[in-house]
Amino acid sequence: MQAIVVERFGGPEVLQVRDVADPAPGDGEVLVDVGAAGVLWVDTAIRRGAGPPHLAADPPYVPGGVVAGTVTGLGAGVDPDLHGARVALRAPHGGYAERVVAPASSLVAVPDGVDLGAAAALFGDGATALALLERTPVHPGEHVLVLPAAGGLGSLLVQLVTAAGGRVVGAARGVARGRQVRELGAEHVVDHGRPGWVAELHALLPRGPAVVFDGVGGTAGRSAAWLVADGGRYSSYGAVGGPPPEPGPCEERSRRLTVVTMEQLAGVAADAPRRVGEVLARAARGELRPLVGAEYPLAEAARAHTDLERRRSTGKILLRP
Repeated sequence: MQAIVVERFGGPEVLQVRDVADPAPGDGEVLVDVGAAGVLWVDTAIRRGAGPPHLAADPPYVPGGVVAGTVTGLGAGVDPDLHGARVALRAPHGGYAERVVAPASSLVAVPDGVDLGAAAALFGDGATALALLERTPVHPGEHVLVLPAAGGLGSLLVQLVTAAGGRVVGAARGVARGRQVRELGAEHVVDHGRPGWVAELHALLPRGPAVVFDGVGGTAGRSAAWLVADGGRYSSYGAVGGPPPEPGPCEERSRRLTVVTMEQLAGVAADAPRRVGEVLARAARGELRPLVGAEYPLAEAARAHTDLERRRSTGKILLRP
């Protein structure tokens, strides 16, 4: 089969197509023909040799972990009814390939009516979005800033917050992305790529948003944290623009802020299957849809990483073996 192999750490050019042996499922495992693989920010960090310790990989390795596909092989002790099932899963590595082996216990069924690409796009980001809302609930009528709102995770937050009765202000770069965010349910849109976006949002909401979900960090994240209304909540979940802001204890007390740091992400995996099942069920009912910005053939994984790192696409990027 074909797979993307990283033989040394480096830029996108190290993602090379190779012919490798088909994996064989062991006891309690299944073989899945991959229909779609999600391209994640963490994949790019691991490729550079800068990934988190619990996801570290030593070259040569096959990158990618979030996939959706069809079960085509069963190891010993696996329920025969799983053969032919459409499933989504997260493996430590190996997702950028035509086939992948995974424990049968790690599979989440993909409901009828949900495309495998949509399932792969929802698997990681959908579960994380639900987890963020569980840790920082939104109440009906509250103004909520989602930054960024046109990314894979942010676009799902826009929909989930709106469904919870929140009034979303989506931060998105450019007119086209802003239009997409409005279509997903945002009440207002600000372009956080423009110098005056903070003043624009302050004029729109003089008391500030009740809740901020910040997946950017850096300068934009610091501005977002400054905008939170007194008594509001600030949730940090990403740092693509730089280190996340860290409001000091005095500021938290004086403004009565509730701050949830990026450390919240460490506990997301524990209950991920339940959350994945919920977002897939919502998608099957037409209540939630992922924003898929681009799909590439497996052989163009390097281009996918380049476009992700240079922020050329909107929403989720998928590989199609």
